[in-house]
Amino acid sequence: MVQALITERFGVKLGHSSVARLLHQLGLSAQRSLWRAYQQNPETVKRWLETEYPDIRRQAKRAGAQIFFAEEAGVRSDFHSGTTWGPRGQTPIVSSTGARFGVNLISAISAQGQLRFMLTEGRVTGAVFIEFLKRLLANATAPLFVIVDGHPTHRAKAVTQFVAAQQGRLALFHLPPYSPDLNPDELVRNDLKTHGTGRKLITSPTQLRQAVLSQMRQLQKHPRWCAASSMLRPRYTPGFDGNYYGKVNN
Repeated sequence: MVQALITERFGVKLGHSSVARLLHQLGLSAQRSLWRAYQQNPETVKRWLETEYPDIRRQAKRAGAQIFFAEEAGVRSDFHSGTTWGPRGQTPIVSSTGARFGVNLISAISAQGQLRFMLTEGRVTGAVFIEFLKRLLANATAPLFVIVDGHPTHRAKAVTQFVAAQQGRLALFHLPPYSPDLNPDELVRNDLKTHGTGRKLITSPTQLRQAVLSQMRQLQKHPRWCAASSMLRPRYTPGFDGNYYGKVNN
């Protein structure tokens, strides 16, 4: 892309190595990009981080509530990650099933390092989400503030009625549109896929389900990782550095 732009703007054709050397001289380096939906509104994100989320934290402190970030994820049998060893010049070939199947889950993570999750075979509907909320509430000793995205499931009438029926034990808050990068529970999903199921040879739906359970239970055994991943204090800079939040104690 840069090579073509140089040719277009200056009429000069440079090889790949020359372009790379020039970019290095300008203080640039090749990096993995952070992808973000173009529909995301920076002003809405800024308002969420600087005003709305701090207000949620203040409300939680007054109510003695615990904050969870939650989201749904789908895990597929045909997702692969990681590298392996092989002779130079020969790409290793790993045999896997050609069948495609998956499992869905809902998870929630807190600043205290708690990780809760539930697997489901079908899609996540309002009824499934309510069941997950019931499980979250089952052993809760304090009110729960659950932050989710704006998916229609989370705004379903049945969900709204269920939350209202809890009489203050549960409150739902919504992230800005097109902003999965604001949800620290994304890190749980990434770890599950990249370091869990994506590195295993999956041959059946039962094996996939077991692999998901195993990886999620492993994460539950590391509350310090979960707490660090939750990064719950707002921190916004126009030149986003990849970390919107900092760790807090409540």
